[in-house]
Amino acid sequence: MKIIILGPRLRPIALPEYPLFNRERISYAMANKKMLVFCGSDDPHKAFPPFMLGCGAQALDMELTLFFTLTGLNIVRRGCAEKIQLPGAPHTLPAFLKIAKENGARFIACSAAFPILGIKGDDFIEGVEYGGVAEFVSLAEEADVVLTYC
Repeated sequence: MKIIILGPRLRPIALPEYPLFNRERISYAMANKKMLVFCGSDDPHKAFPPFMLGCGAQALDMELTLFFTLTGLNIVRRGCAEKIQLPGAPHTLPAFLKIAKENGARFIACSAAFPILGIKGDDFIEGVEYGGVAEFVSLAEEADVVLTYC
């Protein structure tokens, strides 16, 4: 297997096969690790990457938690994910939500943002939990990887 990356000036660089890129080895290294993703926007360019990276992390046996706030709450609001589209993405946002949830991801809606956006707790898709600032900070302290998309 050869890995192709884009180097300086966007020229392809082929890397030789290397044991580090072995899926089993990476999966073993990632097992019992936790990824927390802060989702703060419903802009398609910021709404899709948390799921692309998060589902990839789940494939490597990492535990995934997605924390939604501000306009990012629209990702988990009933009927809103279908409206957020990114041409060329490998899946639709509703499909990513389903894949992540089926693989054990936690979805947490930031309750501190509810009054700002006029949202009620029953506006969300099934399985969404609620938490505030203290919940996010606690999860961030425990996580091995924290990503932010705002």
